[in-house]
Amino acid sequence: MSKLELEKSSDEELILLFQEGNEAAFNLLVERFKDPLINFIYRYVGDYDLAADLLQDTFLRVYHKKHLYKTVAKFSTWIYTIAGNLAKSELRSSRRKYMTSISQQTNDDQEFDIPLHDDDPLPDRRSNSTIINEAIQQALLELPEAFREAVVLRDIQELTYEEIAEITDQPIGTVKSRINRGRKQLQELLQDYYE
Repeated sequence: MSKLELEKSSDEELILLFQEGNEAAFNLLVERFKDPLINFIYRYVGDYDLAADLLQDTFLRVYHKKHLYKTVAKFSTWIYTIAGNLAKSELRSSRRKYMTSISQQTNDDQEFDIPLHDDDPLPDRRSNSTIINEAIQQALLELPEAFREAVVLRDIQELTYEEIAEITDQPIGTVKSRINRGRKQLQELLQDYYE
């Protein structure tokens, strides 16, 4: 199959070709999905380096588990489910890892507090849009996990309600409710930026 023919193939056709051993089909899937997936994972976990690691893990999982894909689902649904599950697992494990005291002990058993804030002013060159984007990301991280996932999939990844329902394994009504409640909480969290 020529490169042009391969590029015209649907995602589902590409994964089927990859299941038959066509490595070029896998490479094309990586090209198609790397940017939207890194955006989805980053919005979910809030750490770009971690998101990049999870993106790589997602593609490794697709590579090694390609035989598990069945044509009853869209490929995009399958890969977003994998990425979402990896992100959820990482958040759960990182919460357990980082539950530590905010005070540290020195060698002579005296405690001292770790400063939790930085009073330095923002750099002058930082643009307003950067500040707003950071506020949006922070607000997303404050949402309950289920709301965050639904809002990111709908409003950032622009997936349909049906696709989100399939990815999250929830009824469409639940998906719509989570999106609406998530959006409402985001509006409340961001009201200072959009008055």
